[in-house]
This record gives sequence, C-alpha cells and structure tokens, in this order.
Amino acid sequence: MKLSQFDFKLPEELIAQQPVEFRDEARLLVLHKDTGEIEH
Repeated sequence: MKLSQFDFKLPEELIAQQPVEFRDEARLLVLHKDTGEIEH
C-alpha cells in the first residue's frame, strides 16, 4: 500500500468545522466495497 493511494481532492466546504449539537444527528458514510452501495 502506498501513501499516494490516499491522495484525493476534498473540498473544504465538505469538512465539518464544528460538531453537531446532538450526537445522534451525526452521520457516517459507509461504502460497501463489494456492491459499491453507499449509505449514511
């Protein structure tokens, strides 16, 4: 595995600047590698 494999563009506006007020409002992106399905 090479570090260069992790080099990608990520716009700053997509990075949270502060945590959500209530923890249950937080979302995690999950990518199923076998199917390519994306869920939150």
